[in-house]
Parts: sequence; C-alpha cells; structure tokens
Amino acid sequence: MQTIFKGGKAFIVKYCNQCGSKLSYRISKGDDRPRFICDVCGIIHYENPKMVVGCIPEMEGRVLFCRRAIRPRYGKWTIPAGYLENGETMEAGAIRETLEETGAKVEALKPFGLYNLTFINQVYLIFRGRLIDDHHQAGNESLEVRLFKEEEVPWAELAFSVIREALHTYYQDRLNEFFPFHIGDIQEA
Repeated sequence: MQTIFKGGKAFIVKYCNQCGSKLSYRISKGDDRPRFICDVCGIIHYENPKMVVGCIPEMEGRVLFCRRAIRPRYGKWTIPAGYLENGETMEAGAIRETLEETGAKVEALKPFGLYNLTFINQVYLIFRGRLIDDHHQAGNESLEVRLFKEEEVPWAELAFSVIREALHTYYQDRLNEFFPFHIGDIQEA
C-alpha cells in the first residue's frame, strides 16, 4: 500500500501503477530502507520529497501576501508558494505561483532560502522577486491579497512555520541590506 497525500487528505494506493498487482512494503535487495514494491513486476514505487517554490514579492519596502482560500490553513496568510510542476524550472514555478495566487507579476528573482521539512517530506525554495507594478488581485486559491509593511505583517495569522522562518530571516537581512542565501531545517508545521 502506498499513501498519497492530496489536498491534505491521505489516500492509500494498494496496487501497482504499471501492472495493477498488489504492492508490499519491504526492503529490496541492495537498498537500505523499505519501499512500496510490486509483488509481480518488481517495480519499486519511490516516494520522494515534494518540491515547493515560493516568492517574497517586494515593492517599495512592502511584501505581497495572500490569504489562503484552500486547505490546509484556510484563511491564514502566506506568501505565494506551491508545488513545482513537472517540466518547470524553480524560477518559473515561483513566478507562476505568484501570478496564480496574487495576480501579480514579478521579475529579477533571486534565490533566498532553501528549507528542509523532513517531517512532511517537502523542500521549499524561496525566492525574492520585485513586483513589476502595483496590480494584484486574489486568485482562485486566495481570499485576498495585500501589501504589508514589516510592522503590519499578521505574524499570528501566518499559515506555515516555514514561511514565518523565511520572513523573519528576510526582515533581518533587510536591516543590513544584505541578502545571503540561507539553508534551514523546519521541525514542525
């Protein structure tokens, strides 16, 4: 059985996507960890971390946030971010997520931080990006979007600890006007 998470719900996959036979969870020869393996065709069904890309959209000392219209964390604030799509570069994914969630266009993206969330098998790559103009509007996954000055950020209403950590680091870097690349581990949601 393979567990797949979609929309915050767990789905159990019991059968091989190649031949339809039953899966078992075991360590294959030469491997060091259990995986879902087809009992008939031997295909190993690898479960690898999901890549999430996001953007800190900047304009005149403010950052564009969106309030989530989807679960998990419905109604909470975040920066635009989401799963990287197949065939998409990291930068293109961050640009797409920003446009989808906020209706805003960004340019001059620079990698800002890489965050490991091993407890949910995700890796976040956050970029800084300059808003092209002041046009923004809520997309299908957002209830509203808004530019916040640092002192206006709704810290208690942020959706995810990884975003909170990235933003704390971002604002600290902004004080020094120096933005090195950061790598961190996030231990909880």
